[in-house]
Amino acid sequence: MRRRPWAALVWGLLLGLCLWPGLLPPLLAPLAGGEAPALEVSLWRLTAAHLGLVLLAEALVLLLAVPLVLYATRPGRGAVLGLLEALAGLGQTVPTLAILALAVPLLGFGVAPTLLGLVLYGLVPVVSNGVAGLRGVDADVLDAARGLGMTAGQRLWRVEVPLALPVWWAGVRTSLVFGVATAAVGAALGAGGLGRPIIDGLSQQNTALVLLGALPAALLALTLDALLGLAAPEEG
Repeated sequence: MRRRPWAALVWGLLLGLCLWPGLLPPLLAPLAGGEAPALEVSLWRLTAAHLGLVLLAEALVLLLAVPLVLYATRPGRGAVLGLLEALAGLGQTVPTLAILALAVPLLGFGVAPTLLGLVLYGLVPVVSNGVAGLRGVDADVLDAARGLGMTAGQRLWRVEVPLALPVWWAGVRTSLVFGVATAAVGAALGAGGLGRPIIDGLSQQNTALVLLGALPAALLALTLDALLGLAAPEEG
């Protein structure tokens, strides 16, 4: 996979310009009849809250997904693996709004239901890619590792995980980008973040206010994806 450091630089620079105090609202003013959209909370604070929520959810996703995938892909656990793949496939078919709406009766409004939705939705690509990566390791390579006298644990950590990591990492990138978009939807539940001006703009039919949240959110997703792309492990 080609690394593109320019992408992280360009997207990060554009994000910084969007967040520069007093720069973006006047540029969007023509879309609101000449009046610059105003926020009660600065874009920097909204972006920081948005990013914090996404990163917290991704940390929980990794804490859950990594041991789950490693356990399910060991020999003799086909039933667990089949169930895991079925749940991951089901998760891909459920709309984001449905997951968030189902979380509200359990947790009420605020950050909690959005965090639950982010974790559930973020698990899908990490689990799917983790399973695909580990199951895609060449059987001849594993036979060679056995021939060298490696134990099951040594084969897992020295052979399987390193070879599966590029595919698994791609799932983490997808999960993180999904998280940025899903967190914006979570503003409708009171989670705050960059979704707040988007929701306010939709309710007021104010395109400038919508873009005031949507542009930084899109650039944040592109910046995070580019940064993870730079850190992606090389394919073996």
